[in-house]
Amino acid sequence: MTPQSTAHVASQDFDVVTAREVSRAFGRRRALNKVSFSAAAGAIVGVLGPNGAGKSTLLGVLSTLLRPTSGSVSYGGADATPAALRSRIGVLGHDLFLYPELTARENLQFFAGLYGVADAAARVAAALQTAGLDARADDLTSAYSRGMRQRVALERALIHSPRLLLLDEPFTGLDDASAAALVERLRGLRTEGRIVILATHDLDLADGLLDQALFLRDGRVLHTATHPERLRATYQGVVGR
Repeated sequence: MTPQSTAHVASQDFDVVTAREVSRAFGRRRALNKVSFSAAAGAIVGVLGPNGAGKSTLLGVLSTLLRPTSGSVSYGGADATPAALRSRIGVLGHDLFLYPELTARENLQFFAGLYGVADAAARVAAALQTAGLDARADDLTSAYSRGMRQRVALERALIHSPRLLLLDEPFTGLDDASAAALVERLRGLRTEGRIVILATHDLDLADGLLDQALFLRDGRVLHTATHPERLRATYQGVVGR
């Protein structure tokens, strides 16, 4: 998410996100239809469903970048403006929001500056090391593989230590080793008390990772599961192939 001057707005922390009967229409097409669920700090929630199920729209609403047509989303118990909430939200979507003419270090420094991150140089150095890119930190991201750019973009989404992390198909372009490293990174974020909500088609990687799963089709929640097991079989039984 682009910070939109959140460094100048008081942040609003929270420990739970709750969607209540959230619907979102685009003209006559209803992308979400009365979606309800809750996610608490220290949880990884998977949003699963076929193309067109409403997964990306749901993430857009949770990010505050889309307003629900009806229903509501609450972040903790206090009212807050979208600007105040955005300093506590990180997003990794299909667009990685990296500048190809900048190095990985410069990209992360730029976003750290937009968020007003204290001790930005140290935070950026730690992020590059976590991503396994410290040896190539000063190479242009245009020279990176898709998987490497994906790793930088994840650290870009985390550079301001958000409470809520929203991920749209985060395993795209990753080889097996990078995907396994991302799974471990997400488990670490759960231990840190983040709320991680991810939309993914990669059921094998998500299996064993999720604390909660939402199965969507045509904008509706067909089924929810806590600590789901045999994720692919459950998906096929609920959503279909």
